[in-house]
Amino acid sequence: MLKQKIQSLLRLVLTFALAALVLTILPRALTTALALPAIHAAKDAPTAPVAIVYGAGIRRDGGPSAVLRDRLDAAIALYRAGKVDTLLLSGAAPEPVSMQGYALEQGVAPEDILLDEGGLRTYDTCYRAANVFGISQAILVTNHFHLPRAMYLCSQFGLDVQGVYAEESRYWRGALVVWNVRETLATVVALWEAHISRPLPTYPDAMTHEEMALWSAVLKPLP
Repeated sequence: MLKQKIQSLLRLVLTFALAALVLTILPRALTTALALPAIHAAKDAPTAPVAIVYGAGIRRDGGPSAVLRDRLDAAIALYRAGKVDTLLLSGAAPEPVSMQGYALEQGVAPEDILLDEGGLRTYDTCYRAANVFGISQAILVTNHFHLPRAMYLCSQFGLDVQGVYAEESRYWRGALVVWNVRETLATVVALWEAHISRPLPTYPDAMTHEEMALWSAVLKPLP
């Protein structure tokens, strides 16, 4: 009798564990399947008015981390190829300023760089791109593992987006595993926020007059 109860309990635990696993993996699989047709290498990307670059940390000396530098390099390649006119550098302060410094060093014109220091999370960046900066069409630039979530969230805010991935060849393999596990969990949260909780970002409308004036001048829809 006790043995049967233990077996029943184990089956119940395994059932719940399997259900939890499926519910955790399914959102990542869904967003990846939706994003894949619109993910490109920089050389194959279409044109758009703006490239949105997501922050990824800075070094102790204030320069962009290796991950962030790779994202910036991909966006700068788009800019040099004439595929985007403007770079929107989004992250938590002081990330955008560090990103700006690197882009300037690489020859991006100052007037073609705009900063979003309210991009504390992927959700916040997408919300602000649509509702603060008034963007309707963009290329999202980030790592391959991050693109599906970023593209899904931005599309939920009405953006027409394509994705360009940064090169990841020099990363430690263990870090990629950790980032992918984190991304799987973050995608569950993203779908919850996009469809159920719909929170406001930390800075839902923090846009300076200077930013507003610049956007009115440079953000022109493609024909």
